[in-house]
Amino acid sequence: MPFLLIYHLKSAKSFMRKKTGDLFLLLSFCLLAHTAFGQQGPSKGFGRYFLIGHRGGVVDTSNAENSMAALQDAIERGYWMVEMDLRLTKDSVMIINHDNNFKRYYGVDKPVSAMTWEEISELRTPRGSQVLRLEDALAAASGHIQVMLDNKITSGDTLLLSQVVNLLQQYGLDKQALMIGADESTDYFTGKVKLSCTRQQLEINILKPGYNPDYYYLFGDVNTMSEDDVKWAQAQNIMVVGVINWAKYKGRTRAAYAAAARDIARLKNWGVLYFQLDSEFDKYFR
Repeated sequence: MPFLLIYHLKSAKSFMRKKTGDLFLLLSFCLLAHTAFGQQGPSKGFGRYFLIGHRGGVVDTSNAENSMAALQDAIERGYWMVEMDLRLTKDSVMIINHDNNFKRYYGVDKPVSAMTWEEISELRTPRGSQVLRLEDALAAASGHIQVMLDNKITSGDTLLLSQVVNLLQQYGLDKQALMIGADESTDYFTGKVKLSCTRQQLEINILKPGYNPDYYYLFGDVNTMSEDDVKWAQAQNIMVVGVINWAKYKGRTRAAYAAAARDIARLKNWGVLYFQLDSEFDKYFR
């Protein structure tokens, strides 16, 4: 075989080995990026929409609010994000629980703030679910689903609040995290976590030094925001999150479901892509 042909064959083999190696490195990087930052695109199975599971994920007759089962089912169903209700125990442990007591799910009519974590950790629902620490919930979400925090801690203690940011960063959830914030902590979390606002609040924030549209999102339902509000926010490069949950639709009646379906269609027509909702309404996005 002529020397020149042998040289070219060897060069081609070397080139292919290099390209194969580069492809392997690229695929490895993509896999690591997905693990580190979680789901980046729309919710799987819900078209172009980003769904946020209200009160901890998929809540039904089997799954308690803010339970590990609700979170895992939200991941399996393909939600983009789950909302977690953040509260503080008597001994300053951060937990997730919607109500200010444990009566509905655990049969204990005592305030969260009056019980220690040791006491709370013993509580069980009839199906065996237990109250989660914020850290345990974030660890389970990491690499699988993003988080929205409904911050029910009415404190401006920056040392305490910094723990929330530190945990989000530790589990790679800080970049896309959303927060429904208590007024006492708004100043601290501004610029660290994207905060919910009305249009009126946004118009005030725009005038503040250091304003950045990535610091906020417009949050509301068809009664608290209008199509004009949505278009205005989008023109300002501000995220818009629509709300569809049972607080507005009383009773699991056919009329309630029909009203929710109409509101969802209306928000979609306005161009809303992000929805915080009770999981029973996700069928309108399939």
